[in-house]
Amino acid sequence: MSAGPSRVLVIENEPDFLPTYDRLLRRHGYDVVAATTRSAGLRALACEHPRLVICDLRLPDGDGLDVVRAARAMASPAPVMVVTGHASVETRRAALAAGAATFVAKPFAAATLLAQIRSVLAGPAGPRPPEV
Repeated sequence: MSAGPSRVLVIENEPDFLPTYDRLLRRHGYDVVAATTRSAGLRALACEHPRLVICDLRLPDGDGLDVVRAARAMASPAPVMVVTGHASVETRRAALAAGAATFVAKPFAAATLLAQIRSVLAGPAGPRPPEV
């Protein structure tokens, strides 16, 4: 990997959240690429080669779990953090079963998101995600 910032692909359909993600992640040294739909996210996943994907579960043109599965199928898989305002035991199980690295319920504190990002980027030996 290069010495530059880690590229993070954020796939989020709520317009108010994208600038928040962008400011927070850039402030902490990440290069941010944004998409607002499943199809745009899948295109960016293939073209941008992110180190990490943060993906909403419910997208206007499909399921965020499609993004999780696509990321896992890549030659160099990018871990995916599923973020949702519709958290339940079932959605958490479905996300982790699809291959998500972690699951974060909205609303969340910035410190929580950053801790999860650091944990995921540190690899599988890092701490487990919090329970819903």
